[in-house]
Amino acid sequence: MHPDELSAAERQLWNSFTQGAPVDVRDGTSPTESTVRVDVIEALLLGAGAEPAPGDRPALRLTGARITGSLDLRFAEIAVPVVLADCRFDEVPLLQGARLRELVLPGSSLPGLAADTARIDGRVVLSRCHLTGPLILNRAEIHGDLDLRNTVITAPGAEAISAVHAAIDGDALCANLAVQGGFRVSGATIDGEFDLEGASLSNPGGTALDAYHVQITEDFTFHPGFRAEGRIILSGATVSAAIGFCGAVLNNADDVALEAVDVHVTRNFDLGRGLAVKGGIQLDGSNIGTQLSFRDTTLTRPGEIALSLRMTQARETDLRTRRPIDGTVDVRNAQLGTLYDTPDTWPADIRLAEATYDALASPLAATERLDWLRRGTDGYLPQPYEQLAAAYRRLGHEDEARMVLLAKQRHRRVTLPPHIRVWGHIQDATVGYGYRPLRASLWLMALLACGAIFFAAHSPAPLEVGKAPPFNAVFYALDLLVPIITFGQEAAFAPRGIGQWLAYGLTAAGWILATTVTTGISRAISRQ
Repeated sequence: MHPDELSAAERQLWNSFTQGAPVDVRDGTSPTESTVRVDVIEALLLGAGAEPAPGDRPALRLTGARITGSLDLRFAEIAVPVVLADCRFDEVPLLQGARLRELVLPGSSLPGLAADTARIDGRVVLSRCHLTGPLILNRAEIHGDLDLRNTVITAPGAEAISAVHAAIDGDALCANLAVQGGFRVSGATIDGEFDLEGASLSNPGGTALDAYHVQITEDFTFHPGFRAEGRIILSGATVSAAIGFCGAVLNNADDVALEAVDVHVTRNFDLGRGLAVKGGIQLDGSNIGTQLSFRDTTLTRPGEIALSLRMTQARETDLRTRRPIDGTVDVRNAQLGTLYDTPDTWPADIRLAEATYDALASPLAATERLDWLRRGTDGYLPQPYEQLAAAYRRLGHEDEARMVLLAKQRHRRVTLPPHIRVWGHIQDATVGYGYRPLRASLWLMALLACGAIFFAAHSPAPLEVGKAPPFNAVFYALDLLVPIITFGQEAAFAPRGIGQWLAYGLTAAGWILATTVTTGISRAISRQ
């Protein structure tokens, strides 16, 4: 390219390239004075400029220019930093497969940027940019930070950002990023933090963020001020630090707002402190190293599963939401560690089948906890009762544990056929299914008193006069009631009339008491 063919701005850029001096054309008096053709930029980057002198550090540094034409650097090797600040591109820059030292475009306006499979040895800075088309970074290698802070990318109905299997050796800085369209980073690896603080992602009815199987070395941050319209997908993600959604707003009403299945988090997964969600949260199979928190969260998905924690594992789980979750909470087969909750925020519908917890931070009285279990809609299941009883036992509250196990038997009874239910009622009334053994002694004393009083007033006649021992109403009634011992009174005397029927009744009551005591105690021993 001959120097006579260059405009004043282009000549200034040409002459400053070998020293890497910045060129600012924002003060041009006419549009032509701030216009730079892509042919000039390509020629400089591909080696058409003057040979640098010893000690020179060539770089392309241009500010405030309008860049006309299609910047095509596909599969080129660019050995100098490229800094195009506050520039306006007429066409999409094409950088597929290129290798660059550094790409810095802060404050620029572009109709999109295609840099898939590109390799950048340093930073990629697109902060404060405005893109009216997609940013494509699929399988790109960035050996520094990716900076998208305060950038606006608009591509409704399409993937506004596509960075599938991108590899970023530094941080992905996306604070206050505004995206209309999809944001896809599935399979990406980030050796720093992924910061979406204050970002706004909008793709109503679709996927706002697809971070399927991402690997992040530090924090994955969505707080504070993060907003999303559409589904957030984190399934399969591995985060070596923490995930935080504190104060975020997620809206995907009538569907899942946050899908985080099989996520592995080394530290906390914080979905509390003001998070507001319209739609469901699905964390099935996720593994959280320390605490899973929903403290002060608002979650709404009426008539559907609002929160699913099936097979989730955490060392601590905090379910103290701001108000009761509007929808079903499914914690089946979850391992919740230490569980924090409060009756004021218990959901109306909770599924607890095979869920386990090491301790209850607020054990409460058994009567309150039983109300918690009754909110389950799985039908009769013994495990939730046994799990709760075990938690009380670890605290040394044996009476509370027995009350829970008695409630379990009563719940089971309503599922049985009517004729078996009758026997259940008898066991409940007599010995509380073995968990109230003192009740049997009270029945025994009451029946013994009734029998003794009656037979003291209506002594039965001896079967053989002169051979019978002296009659004792107390021991006679005790002989009738206790089938396994005898004092010789029952065999020596024969009541008549009402006394005979009372004797039959006491004998039958004795056998029922003995059977229920044996059954109840054996059940208590075998199940505990």
